[in-house]
This record gives sequence, structure tokens and C-alpha cells, in this order.
Amino acid sequence: MSNNNFTSVVSVLHVNDFDEAVKWYAKWLGRQPDITPYEGIAEWQLAENALIQVSIAPDPSLAGKSFVVCGVRNIEAQITVCQNAGVTASETQDLGFIKLAQVNDPAGNTVMFVQEM
Repeated sequence: MSNNNFTSVVSVLHVNDFDEAVKWYAKWLGRQPDITPYEGIAEWQLAENALIQVSIAPDPSLAGKSFVVCGVRNIEAQITVCQNAGVTASETQDLGFIKLAQVNDPAGNTVMFVQEM
């Protein structure tokens, strides 16, 4: 049974060093945040109604424990973008039906890129 009530998805990545995190995400996303609705929160719109939000952790123990999966059209192109920005990505894994690779932000949060085959 499907639920057609959803209109958007926001992935929240908690960090302790907000300025460092914003610089890191801006580096490989190629731009500053699209919006900064409050102090300590920055958001990038990745696709229609799909956002990554970097936020100061309300509790320092929460920082670096988030995991987000971003679907991409071309994983090799995404890895090249990351490498050109000085962000190290893992080796691409080819599982036959998907390819995946990941990066970790300075806080330790994981951003996984997935290309459907």
C-alpha cells in the first residue's frame, strides 16, 4: 500500500563545527547553501523537494551519526566532482543493479551516492 501524502524529504546531518561543515558541503556541491533559515542551519536543495540540511547538533553526542543516500544519474561523474573539490570518495562498488560510493563529512556523517543500473 502506498502513501501519496509525502511532498518532500529533508535529510538532517548533525555537526559540531557548523562553519567547517558548511565549507565542506559547499566545496563539493559547488555552491553556498540555498537557504540558511536559522543560525546554525544550512540547506542545499539537491532535487525538487529533496534537501540536505546541515545543523548544529542539539546534543554534541549526536554529531557525525547521520547517513543519507543520494540518488545520482552518473556515479563516476559525481566522484569526479568530489575529487575535483578535494573530497575523497570511497571506491565505487558495482552490485549489478546499483553502483555506490560514499564520502564522509568532517563530523563523520556519511553521504552515499547510488546510481541505479
